[in-house]
Amino acid sequence: MTEANPGIHHFQVGDVQVTALNDGQFEASTSLVVGVPAAECDALLQASFRAVPPRITVSCFLLTVGGRHILVDAGAGGAMGALLGHAAERLSMLGIAPAAIAAVLVTHAHVDHVHGLLDADGKAAFPNAEVVINGAETAFWLSEENAARAPEGARGSFDIARRSLAPYRDRMRTVADGAEGVAGIRAVHLPGHTPGHSGWLIASGGASLLIWGDVVHLPGIQFARPDAGLVFDTDVEQGRRSRAHAFDMAASDRLLVAGMHLDFPAVGHVLRHGSGFAFEPLVWAPTATGPYAAPK
Repeated sequence: MTEANPGIHHFQVGDVQVTALNDGQFEASTSLVVGVPAAECDALLQASFRAVPPRITVSCFLLTVGGRHILVDAGAGGAMGALLGHAAERLSMLGIAPAAIAAVLVTHAHVDHVHGLLDADGKAAFPNAEVVINGAETAFWLSEENAARAPEGARGSFDIARRSLAPYRDRMRTVADGAEGVAGIRAVHLPGHTPGHSGWLIASGGASLLIWGDVVHLPGIQFARPDAGLVFDTDVEQGRRSRAHAFDMAASDRLLVAGMHLDFPAVGHVLRHGSGFAFEPLVWAPTATGPYAAPK
């Protein structure tokens, strides 16, 4: 994959070094948007100098604290073609072996977030990692009854979730809203996109970061129109409420946020803007260790 951007970006949150890892992009369509006409979506994309039809970025995040390496989501692995599944390459560029990952905090069990938990043989890509996930998420995706009731086109998602989590069943821990995934990092339940969809709130040294998962898929549309859902949402209306809550919290508290589908490097602040919101990317600053250095 030829690219000018190495897909690696470091920033600091208190004592936690956060590294955004770009997993790739995929071509999308405004036909995926629910609640906003396609023509308005196209106009919003054009106004913000984005491609029409849109592209959706996929990222995950490496947290390095106290010598431990923790992933938030694992990317798509080999499930979605050559333009995705590059998170493992980013870790390799940083000199971090899969065995060095101590935990994976999962936002939700969609393919572009959990299939990277598997290696090419369908085994655990991270042999020493504990997987931490909201209990409502596993209750939904691992239910045979839910899979049987799902529309035929959605049953593959249940299969992917089951296969991706299966190698970790003996070292998978479920949590509820507000519980610690690891020390200093708490789950924030933001349901709607999926039943257990959760962000992860990092608090360290007086600084905070909310990695909010899939609150936003299309930043060129959904900040201006928070009511814009996606066909991927299991409950569009609940997803709208969660998005409004996350936007309001981030804007009111001046909270730093990161998202798996924000434009890379996928971190910044939310601002109120007219009847909606806007996103201000975090201003880049060089790190003392250099742009490609492995976190210590």
